[in-house]
Amino acid sequence: MKLPLEFLEKMKNLLGEEEYKLFMNSFEKPRFYGLRINTLKVSIEDFIKISPFKLTPIPWTKDGFYYSGDYSPGKHPYYNAGLYYIQEPSAMYPGFVADARPGERILDLCAAPGGKSVQLAAGLEGKGILVSNDINADRVKALVKNIELCGIKNAVVTNETPDNLARRFGAFFDKVLVDAPCSGEGMFRKDEEAQRSWSNFKSDKCAVMQRDILESADKLLKPGGYLIYSTCTFSPEEDEMMISEFLQKHSDYTICDVPKCGGIDDGRPEWSDGDISLLKTSRLWPHKLDGEGHFTAMLRKGESIDDDGKHDRLGMNASGKLDKALLDEFFRFTANNFNCEIKGRFELMGSHLYCLPFETPSLDGLKIAKFGWYLGEFNKGKFNPSHSMVISLKKEDINNVLELSSSSNEVLSYLKGETLIREEQDDGLTCVCVDGYTLGWAKCSGGVIKNQYPKGWRRMC
Repeated sequence: MKLPLEFLEKMKNLLGEEEYKLFMNSFEKPRFYGLRINTLKVSIEDFIKISPFKLTPIPWTKDGFYYSGDYSPGKHPYYNAGLYYIQEPSAMYPGFVADARPGERILDLCAAPGGKSVQLAAGLEGKGILVSNDINADRVKALVKNIELCGIKNAVVTNETPDNLARRFGAFFDKVLVDAPCSGEGMFRKDEEAQRSWSNFKSDKCAVMQRDILESADKLLKPGGYLIYSTCTFSPEEDEMMISEFLQKHSDYTICDVPKCGGIDDGRPEWSDGDISLLKTSRLWPHKLDGEGHFTAMLRKGESIDDDGKHDRLGMNASGKLDKALLDEFFRFTANNFNCEIKGRFELMGSHLYCLPFETPSLDGLKIAKFGWYLGEFNKGKFNPSHSMVISLKKEDINNVLELSSSSNEVLSYLKGETLIREEQDDGLTCVCVDGYTLGWAKCSGGVIKNQYPKGWRRMC
């Protein structure tokens, strides 16, 4: 591994000779692999019972586990069922610190590819609202897919600048997570591309973006709310110094104490202005724990600041009046096929039906990549359910179910988009499950199971 010389010299000056040696030795060790159990789909206890991989708990999050690099969790059918999200272990810490609670309004401001959003959504338990944003139109596609794969119903995905969101929403959110674009030094052991691109994304360039993003985050956060800031870099300019600068401009904020375990270290005030409150920030070092490099700080906004009054303006979206005949058709469909009630604010966009949390603010004028929970499409007055709908439901919610074993060839055939034969299966719309967890739709007719797994998600092998 050939690390940038300028980076090495900087780290040696920061850490000193002895710790620098330990730091450098960590780059000769293998990386660590992690997955986080998606508790929207399966409990931690139930997944441990069925896990095909040996799991070792990650100390700083109850639903995160190490697995051996010999395994390929992304190729197992449980991945397609959204039972877990594959994530670098240290990257789970900011979401753990955010500690999402049911009913909160949360913004993940730099969300792609979606690992932290999925973690926040699990904490919300389907109550409240999650807005997941990313400015990059290509990266937001992966964000949308991961939100859908994990069965998240109460999320809106936007493709906007932080400044535009601040103008639209105002101080609407209880918590704002800024997993800031950074120089990526903490990913050097995991990602060779991070090493190669470091010279183009040095700390001074990233700091300009981070500064602007934090200013927008402040405008989006309610009085008394929490701002969680994280990076995957070791650079003080992007970490302690960025927090110190923000606090000097925003005296109504204070740094919060956060849980630290498993080798998580305090921040380094001496690398900034010496403010001892920076000790409350967190550093995750590859030579002190089993994970890559990360920095996290949680700040609380004061209660007594001026308020622009926007944070309670929920409003409605200018999507046109929902046709009563179409809505009646949807409820007929659910009554015939489901054992559960679909609740929320229904919105029709063209022929497409969505369900949004009641807390959803007006989205007019924003670039929306995912308009809440996508339920399906009306075609000639008939409702056709989406994959997003079935993957968000449980087996017991659906009347007609085809159960497949995770160890069978049939489940792999289904994920490839192939037709199955089950003579005993009831005709009609069918939910295909793997070991009791929803995978997707199919249509049964005379024992022939016609595959409706999304073409863009199908496996090649």
